[in-house]
Amino acid sequence: MPIPLRADFDAAGLRAAARRTKDAAQARRLLALAAVYDGVSRTEAARIGGVTVQIVRDWVVRFNAQGPTGLVDRKAPGQA
Repeated sequence: MPIPLRADFDAAGLRAAARRTKDAAQARRLLALAAVYDGVSRTEAARIGGVTVQIVRDWVVRFNAQGPTGLVDRKAPGQA
């Protein structure tokens, strides 16, 4: 069973956030999650985002925890 998205956002709000952001990767992630809010499958959302279903699941977890700011690229863990 897929992890549900937060109830305090909707597809229109995520699309608006995607238009405002300067980060292309965040916009791509927001648009993929907006599609999930619209009722498309996670597989289709993964196609929209250009990633695997597992990555979409990771985005959902980050989005649920931190909102749209959780979808901004972060520094990778580990040694440089």
